[in-house]
Amino acid sequence: MSDSEKSDLDSLQSQILSQIAAATDEAALEAVRIATLGKKGSISALLSTLGKMSPDERKTEGAKINLAKDAVTEALGARREVLKAAALDARLASETIDVTLPLRETPAEAGRIHPLSQVWDEVTTIFADMGFAVAEGPDIETDDYNFTRLNFPEGHPAREMHDTFYFNPKKETGSEPGADPGSSGAGDSRLLLRTHTSPVQVRTMLSQKPPIRVICPGRTYRSDSDQTHTPMFHQVEGLVIDKSSHLGHLKWILHEFCKAFFEVDNVNMRFRPSFFPFTEPSLEVDIQCRRDKHEIRFGEGDDWLEILGCGMVHPNVLRLCGIDPEVYQGFAWGMGIDRIAMLKYGIADLRQLFEGDVRWLNHYGFRPLEIPTLAGGLSS
Repeated sequence: MSDSEKSDLDSLQSQILSQIAAATDEAALEAVRIATLGKKGSISALLSTLGKMSPDERKTEGAKINLAKDAVTEALGARREVLKAAALDARLASETIDVTLPLRETPAEAGRIHPLSQVWDEVTTIFADMGFAVAEGPDIETDDYNFTRLNFPEGHPAREMHDTFYFNPKKETGSEPGADPGSSGAGDSRLLLRTHTSPVQVRTMLSQKPPIRVICPGRTYRSDSDQTHTPMFHQVEGLVIDKSSHLGHLKWILHEFCKAFFEVDNVNMRFRPSFFPFTEPSLEVDIQCRRDKHEIRFGEGDDWLEILGCGMVHPNVLRLCGIDPEVYQGFAWGMGIDRIAMLKYGIADLRQLFEGDVRWLNHYGFRPLEIPTLAGGLSS
């Protein structure tokens, strides 16, 4: 190799090393490698000329070209490691998490149980501890189960269209789903949205033999809407049928329920005479309270608040449900789940329970793991 050729090789090597040092990323470095060591690269072109040389020249020139190739290869490897480290540092910097920031709430922590669902569970927990089973029935009922078997006479105001959601009567008066073969006719089999959960009591008495001890929570429907009424609302009713059941048992059950539900040590109750078609005698129950700054506190004060109706099951109801009133007697009660939820948790407007406002639910709702227990506290 002449001095000029040697100078050209040194110049080419210096130029390639400069390009390697100037590469800013692995893609640019790969382009330099291809331009140098690829099939058509500058050093590869020099290696291809060795075949035309004499053996002595090939030995001498080949060594020089291979030295240049090794230098370029080493420089490429070193630069590649530098660029990989820089790329990793940049990625780590872009993906850094500030561990001093508060964690986002998980879905289980952010979600809330609706107050009605919570109160439903609270009521069920209390009565289950007293030995009551839970009975359920359909929301769509017949006139027979909703009114007739509960001793509602023909022409009773509760049967009117302005109070009850009736379905359009069918042309044929065949047997309806859920209707009893012994119903008295087409009027009794007409379908409606139940106005109370008392039809569940009827179904229970028709399907079970005494003694009976059940509660009947569920949705009910009436044509009414204002601050304290909605077209759909929730009730829980209780029924006890036995040979020796009496009002003393009823009073004790309601007294213990109110103490447990409102979480107070003592509740004074007042029973007032009233009238319901399905009970005789019928009573309305008030509990002692104190109204203070838009709050109601139970177990103290000199005011009274009505919370439920109750009474001894009317003999006609027992008879219509296949139970001999000369042998068995019982008592029943009913209260609005929505109403007692409002009283306990200070909810001012019944309609807010059904609006689906997430802000309202975040305020009044319960965390999913706050399961009501009598030992741990219903609302703790």
